[in-house]
Amino acid sequence: MLKIAIEENEKDLIKEIENNFKNLLTELEILNTETRFSGELDKHDCYIEIHPGAGGTESCDWAEMLLRMYIRWAEQKKFKYEIIEEQSGEVAGIKSATISIEGENTFGWLKNESGIHRLVRISPFDSNAKRHTSFASVWIYPKIEEEIEITIEDKDLKIDTYRASGAGGQHVNKTDSAVRITHLPTKIVVQSQNSRSQHQNKAECMKMLKSRLYEMEVAAREAETNEANANKSEIGWGNQIRSYVMQPYQLVKDTRNGIEESNVQSVLNGNIDKFLIGKR
Repeated sequence: MLKIAIEENEKDLIKEIENNFKNLLTELEILNTETRFSGELDKHDCYIEIHPGAGGTESCDWAEMLLRMYIRWAEQKKFKYEIIEEQSGEVAGIKSATISIEGENTFGWLKNESGIHRLVRISPFDSNAKRHTSFASVWIYPKIEEEIEITIEDKDLKIDTYRASGAGGQHVNKTDSAVRITHLPTKIVVQSQNSRSQHQNKAECMKMLKSRLYEMEVAAREAETNEANANKSEIGWGNQIRSYVMQPYQLVKDTRNGIEESNVQSVLNGNIDKFLIGKR
């Protein structure tokens, strides 16, 4: 068809064929990626935890932008998502958030998003319009089914309750229904305020804690024979995996593989497949 279009100088048809070819390549890349979801946990649903770094309101706002990005990505995939816990910032943004995403191979898709994400922009909170750099951490871990046996001793848990925060009005609980659980041996902290029931929030926390502990065990086993997984498990503060630069130029760049995208707003609207595919 392309040969005929070239011979007949059908420019519109040539352009259409080129666009269809690019779309086909994208679909093939996605399908090829999904065939490689062979990890023990890749087919599981997952949780996403987001925390701002140092920087006050700037970082809190950046953390909320990342939360929106992953929600938009889930919506595009037609995956189900639910905000399990969200703590609002004092001025803007969020102090923390945990969401669950359910869909085919969600952990396989997102597992390499764990790490530090860096934003460079002209601050909307700075009256002098200076450029600011903000950091936020993202942590992805799989949902573990109930049949998996994880032993957790009561003596290893510190359980706190507090009043859930939200947008205000009828959505703010009048009782201390939100729950925070700290696993003392590992220092893992999980929290839930999604339900008005303290018991339901505690159950959700225990489910998240089991998932975190199981994921740690799997990562430890993989690290013994897979250096890449060992490095992944050691992601620390200051080791950004991706930079999102809005000023003085527009560029999103993955620091691990060099994949770039100049349309920053598109990425922040959830179009992150090229980064998810490129990391495999």
